Amino acid sequence: QTCPAHTEVFQRMAKQECYFINGTEKVRFVERLIYNRMEDVRFDSDVGRFVGFTPAGEKWAQDLNNNPQWMEYKRGQADTYCRHNYVGVTPFSVERRVHSSPSQSIP
Repeated sequence: QTCPAHTEVFQRMAKQECYFINGTEKVRFVERLIYNRMEDVRFDSDVGRFVGFTPAGEKWAQDLNNNPQWMEYKRGQADTYCRHNYVGVTPFSVERRVHSSPSQSIP
């Protein structure tokens, strides 16, 4: 008797995002570490440290936050990764604005 073949797929992904406000006046860098569609840990330059969202992510965040050289590197990513690439990505980026609808008065 044979067993059916089992195939398992695991997905690991890192996603880096840059947010620009008023050109490069205010820049925010966010890096998300995702495993099997679940965000485990995130670095946000506005927060200045890693934050875990799962038990494993909390442990990884603690380990990463306790590495001074790595944290110095990550905190610099808004400049070295985002600002440095601003001119190259600007033609392809999407500018998002909040549009308010005009108010209507009732006679």
